[in-house]
Amino acid sequence: MTDSEKQCVLVTGGAGYIGSHTVIELIQAGYPVVVLDNLVNSYKGTTQPMSLQRCEEITKTTIPFYEVDLLDKDAVRQVFKKHGDIGFVIHIAGLKAVGESCDLPLLYYNNNLVGTITLLEVMKEFGVYNIVFSSSATVYGDPQYLPIDEKHPVGGCTNPYGKTKYFIEEMIKDLCKSSKQWNAVLLRYFNPIGAHISGLIGEDPQGHPNNLMPYISQVAVGRRPELSVFGSDYDTPDGTGVRDYIHVVDLAQGHVAAIKKFKENCGLKVYNLGTGVGYSVLQMVKAVEKASGNKVAYKICPRRPGDVAISYANPELAERELGWKAQKGLQEMCEDVWRWQSKNPMGFRIAENGSE
Repeated sequence: MTDSEKQCVLVTGGAGYIGSHTVIELIQAGYPVVVLDNLVNSYKGTTQPMSLQRCEEITKTTIPFYEVDLLDKDAVRQVFKKHGDIGFVIHIAGLKAVGESCDLPLLYYNNNLVGTITLLEVMKEFGVYNIVFSSSATVYGDPQYLPIDEKHPVGGCTNPYGKTKYFIEEMIKDLCKSSKQWNAVLLRYFNPIGAHISGLIGEDPQGHPNNLMPYISQVAVGRRPELSVFGSDYDTPDGTGVRDYIHVVDLAQGHVAAIKKFKENCGLKVYNLGTGVGYSVLQMVKAVEKASGNKVAYKICPRRPGDVAISYANPELAERELGWKAQKGLQEMCEDVWRWQSKNPMGFRIAENGSE
């Protein structure tokens, strides 16, 4: 099989929030997709995860799925063996809770770093040299200037989760330096929120939400009594943390644009995926209240260790080189979150068996 025929995209973590939205955009762009996920952060259905069952419903496509942990090298090999047309990998799989990473650093280093090394070794074994890596704005640490562009220093990470992203970036950079066969696009995500317009898939954290938006929307739908706002004494307009929130569908389309970049044998490329606009926690609360028509009760709590005050992107490089730009504004993001949350107040669980 020639390289031009190897058009299939393997998505690790493809059953998760970002992964499932990326799977839909890839299929709609004409790419065959294979999904690998250990389901540690996803709700298991009977035959395959509910998120992928919904993706199949949206795309009218059967999606090959393998419940595989990246630490299981032989199981990863079997996926590549079975799908000889894999030409690209989008690597999204990984543990991602900042607070948990501070409590369980070895778990994060083992899962995220060793899992990625295993994946890269198997890719090399099967002659697949194109990888899009799901990195994060956490690699920038506390911003030295704003907006943050790709030339901003990296590595001053404030938590083990961010360090795993930084170390993986460095591994992939070294791989690209070692051989011109490798092409890699490192996508530094800012803060993905929103949901597919159908309301069929969205963010469904297991247990207590670590991210702001599912937390706010679960309060709005009545699933949780109040939001904990961590810190109200930051040097920001209303004292709460400011972040660059990007619609998950815009983010997913950024991955499709990155795959197209491989046609140029691009070597190593790094892009921010953000909107360039920052919103505070309290602005997000008001936006969800507007979208839902419900009040969101909140209490002010102490700052969380490892959180920075303000972070927002300069996304111009991705627009210039990938032809990609975030299209969806704050209100659309919140309306889409609310559609997902109100249709699925208990996330995917209710759809499976009628109870949490």
